[in-house]
Amino acid sequence: MADGQDDHHDDDRTANDRPEIDRTARLPGRGESGEGGEGGDRDDSGGSPHGPGGGPDEVTGSGASAVAPRGGRTRRRRVLRMVALATSALVLLTAATATVLYLRLDGNIRNLPLFGGVGGDAGREVPDAFGRTPINVLVIGSDTRAEPEDCRLGGDCGPGQNADVGMVLHISADRSHASVLSIPRDTVTDLPACRDQDGEVTDAWRGPINATLRHGPGCTVAAVHALTKIPIDHFVMADFAGVVRMSDAIGGVPVCVNRDVYDSYSHLKLAKGRHELQGTSALEFLRSRHAFGDGSDLGRTDAQHLFLGALAGRLRENSSFTDPASLLSLADAATKALTVDPGLAAVHRLVGLANDLRKVPSSRIVFTTMPNVPDPDDTDRVVVSASGRRLFAAIAADLPLTVTAAPSPDDAAGETAADTAAPDGTGTSSDADVPSGSDSGTDSGYSSDSDSEYSSDADSEFSSDSDGANGSASPTATPSTAPTTPLTRTPGRTAATRTACAQVATEPAVTVRGETLTPSAAFRATPWIPVSAP
Repeated sequence: MADGQDDHHDDDRTANDRPEIDRTARLPGRGESGEGGEGGDRDDSGGSPHGPGGGPDEVTGSGASAVAPRGGRTRRRRVLRMVALATSALVLLTAATATVLYLRLDGNIRNLPLFGGVGGDAGREVPDAFGRTPINVLVIGSDTRAEPEDCRLGGDCGPGQNADVGMVLHISADRSHASVLSIPRDTVTDLPACRDQDGEVTDAWRGPINATLRHGPGCTVAAVHALTKIPIDHFVMADFAGVVRMSDAIGGVPVCVNRDVYDSYSHLKLAKGRHELQGTSALEFLRSRHAFGDGSDLGRTDAQHLFLGALAGRLRENSSFTDPASLLSLADAATKALTVDPGLAAVHRLVGLANDLRKVPSSRIVFTTMPNVPDPDDTDRVVVSASGRRLFAAIAADLPLTVTAAPSPDDAAGETAADTAAPDGTGTSSDADVPSGSDSGTDSGYSSDSDSEYSSDADSEFSSDSDGANGSASPTATPSTAPTTPLTRTPGRTAATRTACAQVATEPAVTVRGETLTPSAAFRATPWIPVSAP
């Protein structure tokens, strides 16, 4: 009995003294809801809540499957954070690289004042009915030998510089047409007094226009504006080394010569046919003033027009615009090659100018040379003719030009014809080829452009003068009407002329071992001299 009572007493004690298990407590492997939660099933057999033989450090069965989703979510968050950080770093690195490159290109550009005249200004554009203005850029090729590389390319060294090339690039207000007017380097005219960047003043005088570059590009701007009455908004100047770098960066420029040619002065030597010119050979072509046409500077300008037309075509079609490496090389070469006025001294402004020019169809970009006659005082030099004055007036009035095969019949009159023109626009020269007043017919070379697509160009850097970048700060505007009847038909070619060949001079113009020969004869007489390009 005692034993039974003791056993019963032990059972009561055991039951009373046994600690009660909190079945709502959260156990490893269980879900947030406790019993029956998704975290796993508890063992109701009275054994360990972790299963038979299980300990707190051992997770088996359904408990293991419950840990995996939480760990997976953590890993996914960690990966997303890493991707976000890497993307942010890449964006910042790209932005920093672009900023460094932009600043580097901006830093390459040299600039000098636009206008170097003692009095007056470079003129100012007159907006059209929509508030748009044309752009006139003076393009200067300098023959400076100030740098060792220019000395080597130019063939000698020494102080000073002349303008080897002088062209006025005109882009119309509506960007529907453009023209490139070459002014022969031997043009004699009245030159203005100028002040150079050191403050030294040179007196006004009469002489060749290319000599003004000795006093800085601003003096050349003043002289060209005084001669043409065309407002000059900007200038762009490149030296010998700059031309070489540009032609290399673009991968060469295609040209053609109609017969064998050797110019012993520029060292250009090409066989008859087509060639790709880059580097020094491109410079030799542009500088050859005895090889083409009549063997003078006038013949050279036509060859230069062919080269520039081909260059424009190559820029339009070249893969440099889509290949970042080539584009950077071209941009770096271009910015290192140029000296510009402050209004163009930034990459985005140069890009804006290029984009404005690219809007013009090739067939509506006209290359022409200033109509001229021999200088009565020096037949080796020229002066502007009467039709030259009229051509200036057409460009200043933003009229489109049409290419013709023959010069105007009044060219022989020389500068005196323009000098006697009346202020009301009636001159002594014949105006039969261009009717005065309304030029609505195609015979006059004028087109109203009424069918051209209007573009506000509101996003163009050069569409408005509101920021002062597209002209001088002159308070007075240059009138669009000139004291001569505009001449809109002119000898020349368009940028769409891609198959024409430069015409090699047929008269003796170069010297080989003391003998004066034609450029073709000189080619045959110098078999030991290598060609400039295959």
